[in-house]
Amino acid sequence: MENRSIIQPALSSDAEQLRDQVTELRVQSRARARVALAEGILVERYRLADAQAAFTLLRQASQRANVKLHQLAAAVARTPGPAPGEETWIVRRAPLPAPDLTVLGAGQLDATNQGEVLGAALRRVLSVTDTDMGNVQLVEDDILRMAKHAGLPRQFTDYFAFVDGNTSCARAAAASHQVTVKEVASSAGFDDDTRRIILSSGSRACHSVPLVDDRNTVRGVISSHHARPLAGFTQTQLRALDGTSRALGTWIRWHRETVLVDALRDLHRLALASRG
Repeated sequence: MENRSIIQPALSSDAEQLRDQVTELRVQSRARARVALAEGILVERYRLADAQAAFTLLRQASQRANVKLHQLAAAVARTPGPAPGEETWIVRRAPLPAPDLTVLGAGQLDATNQGEVLGAALRRVLSVTDTDMGNVQLVEDDILRMAKHAGLPRQFTDYFAFVDGNTSCARAAAASHQVTVKEVASSAGFDDDTRRIILSSGSRACHSVPLVDDRNTVRGVISSHHARPLAGFTQTQLRALDGTSRALGTWIRWHRETVLVDALRDLHRLALASRG
């Protein structure tokens, strides 16, 4: 009996570590696959020496534009390439003005800085919902990808690095309206593994807000997590969350149509220059 009491916790600990390792490998694999696709496209398009040369160009262009490398890689994969011999990729239209972000209550923000804007939006949502745990996910290739988080352990952020399943954030994105899970432990909306990860993070309830742009396209989700079950939110809180949703969703569209496009144009120039 004594040996069993010692062995059982050890086995549980080993199983937990194995689950964490599998999750981390899954995240790395999905992230790497998208970058590898962009590398292959660039090698073929510009006749580069190898994938490392393509990665170097992607990294340089992403740093110059202050955009995430994986976002630039995804844009390369989904955007038709320049015509052979063209010095300019994607003809620039008149610059679009940055959308108004005063609803975030963060003062003057650098609209080109994704981390700064997403951080301000997350702080706004956590303030409205009165919690210190939450995250922002952006829609990328029809999957929600973790972009910002606060107060959540790595086990949680790794597990939800990519989401395309039956979670409150996925339901909010699919339905384009706010979704409240008043009590995670008893909700039918999670499978056992998902429920375990959420509860182990200290979250007992959550609320997901879709980020909808001015064309009614869902661009992502912000979720708040709560240490105690929720009774719900007031109409005032829900309206404040909706205002944040609209402002941030519109900003995401603007960022992708201006800052990210400029990064693609810069990548093209860098690639041409690298060939001498």
